[in-house]
Amino acid sequence: MNKKEILKQTAEFVRQKLEGEGSGHDWWHIYRVWQNAKSIAQEEGGDSFIIELAALLHDIADHKFHNGDETIGPRVARTFLLSKNVTPEIISAVIAIMEEISFSKGITPGSLEGRIVQDADRLDAIGAIGIARAFAYGGYKQREIYNPEIPPTEYQTKEEYKKNTNPTLNHFYEKLLLLKDLMNTKKGKKMAQERHLFMENYLEQFYQEWEGKR
Repeated sequence: MNKKEILKQTAEFVRQKLEGEGSGHDWWHIYRVWQNAKSIAQEEGGDSFIIELAALLHDIADHKFHNGDETIGPRVARTFLLSKNVTPEIISAVIAIMEEISFSKGITPGSLEGRIVQDADRLDAIGAIGIARAFAYGGYKQREIYNPEIPPTEYQTKEEYKKNTNPTLNHFYEKLLLLKDLMNTKKGKKMAQERHLFMENYLEQFYQEWEGKR
């Protein structure tokens, strides 16, 4: 099993599937998560092949674009990896990561590799890029940018969170600003701190501009 070649073919497969998607869940999201994961793994360890495969495949068929079906992504990934003769043990490890890392599930992955990929994915949801992605997705879903008459929601269930239609700015309080304290690894926490501060500064500027004060 030529791991380098499999990673190359996996990246090509994912790029063909997701390139040009406009909601913020495109190939370049995958690319950034891949780079984040490799950066974290350099300090944290883990099986780099499993980490990179999971990072590349984690959003291959996101449930948000398949009527909430959380089984499609793992099925697509399994079929692809089997076609590349990846061992059953590695496939199982990758699928487990894909099934565990979603924010809406509210769980910490059982493996170091899963915790690294979860951190890598969450890092792309915060900071400058996270802000851009939030508004891209909000526009895709035809949501208001901000409405001061609609407060953020504290969701009690995964289903409530997935069905929300709140303005995009509420998403900062419902998810993005929470991610810093949910990071698993030392490297992830360090990277998240700077991105979190950027979001706080952005929100301060946003509210000042909203009231015509800056």
